[in-house]
Amino acid sequence: MTPAEIATAIKRGAARLPQELPDTAAEQLAVLLLELQRWNARVNLTAIRDLPGMISGHVLDSLTAQPLLRGTRILDVGTGAGFPGLPLAITNPELAVTLLDSNGKKIRFVQHIIGELGLRNARTVHSRVEQYAPEEGFDTVIARAFAPLPRMLAQTGHLINETGMLLALKGKYPAAELAELGEAAEPWKADVSKLKVPGLEQHERHAICLTRQVGVCA
Repeated sequence: MTPAEIATAIKRGAARLPQELPDTAAEQLAVLLLELQRWNARVNLTAIRDLPGMISGHVLDSLTAQPLLRGTRILDVGTGAGFPGLPLAITNPELAVTLLDSNGKKIRFVQHIIGELGLRNARTVHSRVEQYAPEEGFDTVIARAFAPLPRMLAQTGHLINETGMLLALKGKYPAAELAELGEAAEPWKADVSKLKVPGLEQHERHAICLTRQVGVCA
């Protein structure tokens, strides 16, 4: 696929979310995927290697979180190759996105993309999440395929401000994780939304929002 074809496919997919992407954002997302494919040839960053799979499984899957975000200070925990943080930063210049991972090669890729695209609203942190101690908490801490919910909350709770939210992107409905969370999660409450990702119609996707109040993810 050419960069123009990738950008067009991303715009068409985003329109089904529905989200309208500016041409510039779609073009930057195309650069992200082409660079990811290039780096994947020599450094194992993601399991998905084909461009159509990356469009659905990385970019569009990341963008499903956009309507659920709270505030503008966003922390992407265990960002890996930059998902969902990079697509969210590219498509929402008003956000301040911090992308955290303990894997040096993945952080180096994310830093490369930030420089390549000139993203002023994204920064990286090379650290384990439990050792990260920012001066100010985040409005939304988001994670995709990071850890089971109880461990995720235990490791990230200190990073969320008083009115903030933990947003976990999951596959199948995590009934066992929610049951394990149980009363131990107090004062946190969980809301679950089913997500529809263009190109991943055969796969279940859910968003779990953990907040100190109910109803933000309904």
